[in-house]
Amino acid sequence: MRIVVTGGAGFIGSHLVKRLFDEGMDIVVADDFSRGSRLNLLDLGVELECESVDLRDYSQASKVMDGADVVYHLAARVGSVEYLHANGVTELKAFQDNIIVDANVFRACIEKEVKKIIYASSVSVYPIDLQQKPDTVFSEEDLRYYDPEGGYGWAKLLGEIQMSWMKGIDIGIARIFNIYGPCVALDETAQVIPALIYKAIMYPKVDFVVWGNGNQTRCFTYVSDCIDALLRLNEEASNPPLIVNVGSDKSVPIRVLAEKIVEISRKDITIKYDPTKLVGPISRAADITRAKNLLGWSPKVSLQEGLRRTYNWIEEKLRRICVS
Repeated sequence: MRIVVTGGAGFIGSHLVKRLFDEGMDIVVADDFSRGSRLNLLDLGVELECESVDLRDYSQASKVMDGADVVYHLAARVGSVEYLHANGVTELKAFQDNIIVDANVFRACIEKEVKKIIYASSVSVYPIDLQQKPDTVFSEEDLRYYDPEGGYGWAKLLGEIQMSWMKGIDIGIARIFNIYGPCVALDETAQVIPALIYKAIMYPKVDFVVWGNGNQTRCFTYVSDCIDALLRLNEEASNPPLIVNVGSDKSVPIRVLAEKIVEISRKDITIKYDPTKLVGPISRAADITRAKNLLGWSPKVSLQEGLRRTYNWIEEKLRRICVS
């Protein structure tokens, strides 16, 4: 069986490739290797011959799908709230890049007669007005009308709609919430957990500033649990597509998250809050009833354990950077 993983050198993609590699699968990594992402595979001990692929170019997307049986489509322009939603330019860039990549991958899969596609969608497809309400928990049925989160959310929503029209291919769609763990981005795309861990490690040289008032809530899922869900989704993919939330059903205030990271650091850190900073939605957690019932899946790694593992990895990563 030949498996193509688009975005296979990215954060989630590299962990998926590692799991498939360890299982002896025939894997093709389709990634543009931007921002040094090739290092993710090396950090995880995966040595594969990888060729850079720009999926915005249809000829390259088509070529990489030759002989593919299964495609895990994870490639996307992703990142922090500021990186994706800071202004109209970032919104448009997220939308345009992602819609072009999806269109090329889907067309190539149809033309190459791929048997199965697993698509990384997002919590961002859910209506933004519901995300602005406290204590919001999303089930798959909550997408009753279309008002997603910005350009990124619109691109993911249109990706799902395109897939609903694709006949003859079994499809699994994972609406992914906030995932964290080793190999997570530390640059300008860094999301809340790696950003706060970086500040804790660098403190007091860097202030430990939490964007917003700390009352906004999220659910966080460790990357190995996410990979388990994607693999189970591959087993149960169907047509019409099977859509499931991949996240945690435990909602955590950002204030509590910051306190947990400070505790792990074992430093006497003063936490500061900046309500003027862009924080995105107020609340979003996952109802994972469908994933439990249809996939037999639920997260296994606790937030405390996942944060500890991630903190240790980032600390070691920064140490190696400083030494080199």
